[in-house]
Amino acid sequence: MRGFVIVWLGQVVSMLGTGMTNFAVSFWIFQQTGEATALTWAIFFFMAPSVLFSPIAGAIVDRSNRKTIMIVSDLLAGVATIFLLLLLAGENLQIWHIYVANLLAGAANAFQFPAYSAAVTMMLPKEHYGRAAGMLSLAGSASGILAPAFAGALLGPLGLVGIMGIDVITFLFAIAALAIVYIPQPEATAAGRTGQGSLLQESAYGFRYIFARPSLLGLQMVFFCINFLAMFGFAVMIPMILARTGNDEIALASVQSVGAVGGVIGGLLLSAWGGPRRKVNGVLLGMVGVSIFSQALMGVGQTVFVWAAASFMGQFLIPILNGSNQAIWQAKVAPDVQGRVFAVRRLIAQITAPLATAVAGPLADNVFEPAMHPDGALAPIFGWLVGTGTGAGMALMFVVTGTIGVAVGLGGYLFPVVRNAEDLLPDHEPIVQQTQEQPS
Repeated sequence: MRGFVIVWLGQVVSMLGTGMTNFAVSFWIFQQTGEATALTWAIFFFMAPSVLFSPIAGAIVDRSNRKTIMIVSDLLAGVATIFLLLLLAGENLQIWHIYVANLLAGAANAFQFPAYSAAVTMMLPKEHYGRAAGMLSLAGSASGILAPAFAGALLGPLGLVGIMGIDVITFLFAIAALAIVYIPQPEATAAGRTGQGSLLQESAYGFRYIFARPSLLGLQMVFFCINFLAMFGFAVMIPMILARTGNDEIALASVQSVGAVGGVIGGLLLSAWGGPRRKVNGVLLGMVGVSIFSQALMGVGQTVFVWAAASFMGQFLIPILNGSNQAIWQAKVAPDVQGRVFAVRRLIAQITAPLATAVAGPLADNVFEPAMHPDGALAPIFGWLVGTGTGAGMALMFVVTGTIGVAVGLGGYLFPVVRNAEDLLPDHEPIVQQTQEQPS
């Protein structure tokens, strides 16, 4: 696993810089506007291209050298940060500039996910897929501990310019890590030869592959529903906490950092354990747990302690949920079509997330928040549960989506093609080549 670990370390450093920038930019946007809408739209402009460009990105990944795609996508994400840094240094930064930069970063991310997922399949044997997923989740969670803390502490003395400068250095580190590692290309399989054609035909192949396998489609339809609910709440988490704490960046950083500690522990557990024997249980029960803690409890809470506890438990479960799902797909899908199939898999699972993000802010500002003012229409009904006043409407959004999310997770067990997916789908025969470090 030496080559994988080098790439993983590069991502840990890069994610730290990106997390610091995301924290600082989110705080800057809310300071400028005081509204949830501007923040949720910033998320939307990142997520929309990430999801919508996925099919064609997956086809290009399968046609190309995956290491090159990974380097180029990291480089484009860095260019987006440099664009904002130059505007900010010249005192010309506006919110719409952030939207443009997020479009570029989101497009780059559309290539990153299938390229990284397919590369891991080639670098490691099947028995390590769950552990690799745990380590990748651990990378994100570890940066989540330090990024809010560092950004909160450095935002005053360095400002947004200094934090973005750190981000630029970290993405260069990630590119250097990729450059020195050899990542093998997959050998052709019958599935890969079937999917060959024009770029548009190969982009559509992932749909044909998944639709021909009801268990894979069923898994993604569960994610289709749960991601809409999760993003509907997650999109307003930062403005909710800032609104209920009087723009206290330390409170926000504390909640995010404690949550990331949970993610680190969950990632470490998955890395050592490999996940439950029945991966489907990790997926469906993980959805139930995340809905209870990250959504419902987050909304009910009115103190930093409760928000932090909810964030911790939710983030602890996410690596097990996502790692279990990733292990299923890596074991069942032939390596030379994983770029296309994983990209479409992502499109199906996450197409609802940009929509949820786009509508969450306006609904919070124009419907839920006014309704939960002390004299609002919903205050007499739900005030006992989430309180009233600023931020209470967004809290109610968390409770509603969390309750429905529990039903979605448990509902997956009602469908045999979902609960028996691992038995109904045959494993591909893994082709693992020895990896080694070599100059690029």
